[in-house]
Amino acid sequence: MIIDWLGWVKWLKLTTKDVINIPYTTVLDSLVRFVREYFKDSGAIRVVMGLSGGLDSSVLLALLVKALSPSRVTALILPDSNVTPEEDTKDAVELARSMGVEHHVVYIDQIVEAYRVAPFVQIAEDIPTGNLRARIRMNVLYYYANKYNAVVAGSSDRSELLIGYYTKYGDGAADFLPLGCLYKTQIRELGRHLGLPSQVVYKPSAPRLWKGHTALGELGYSYDEIDLALYALFDLRMGIDDAVQATGLPVELFEKVLLMHRKSRHKRVALPIPSLPWLSAPIREI
Repeated sequence: MIIDWLGWVKWLKLTTKDVINIPYTTVLDSLVRFVREYFKDSGAIRVVMGLSGGLDSSVLLALLVKALSPSRVTALILPDSNVTPEEDTKDAVELARSMGVEHHVVYIDQIVEAYRVAPFVQIAEDIPTGNLRARIRMNVLYYYANKYNAVVAGSSDRSELLIGYYTKYGDGAADFLPLGCLYKTQIRELGRHLGLPSQVVYKPSAPRLWKGHTALGELGYSYDEIDLALYALFDLRMGIDDAVQATGLPVELFEKVLLMHRKSRHKRVALPIPSLPWLSAPIREI
């Protein structure tokens, strides 16, 4: 990297290796410390999480077990047989068993179907139904947490948070996000570092909110490409023109991720509350 004294990038060639080249032992130590401190401060007696059999939730499970203990972690596996491949459920169950954590498989098919009683609900393989599935899963997680004095750990990563690729009050709802500081490609490397099964580490990202739903199919770009674009824009704070030149990625990708970031801002900020003339802030912590 060659940067002049004003900080402008004159010449730079970026690849995915620049994104994933971080000290994973140090990262893991930091995440373990974060989980332990949050858990201690929460006053809870256990952590509950949704385990899909995909990369993020599998890495999260391994992290929670390492930071706490298997006896402090419960994994809820919440498939919908209409859209969830059997191999995902199988991978989730096998991983939970291998780590010795309490786990429950709860099919949400009937819960999704129950929404048909509302006259405006049409159960179809579309975004509204997919978001409904995500929100049903979070309802189940919080019911468990409320009943058994647990906190909910979310598995959203930095890539998803920056572009808003999650369901508001669905998989985006949690008490804490231990992986929220890592890009998807970094989490894949962390999964390798943790020794997770290869079929999980290299499984294509697929939210499975409707039949055949994959991240690549919906977003149009791989996470290798998306993460590199995000790294250039948000970590290196490059403009689009410089980022295109440095990465060789198409300008359309940068325009897309920036648009997704701006349109999803409402997901990352506190709910807007009006202020009154005599209040310095609507709600203030003391």
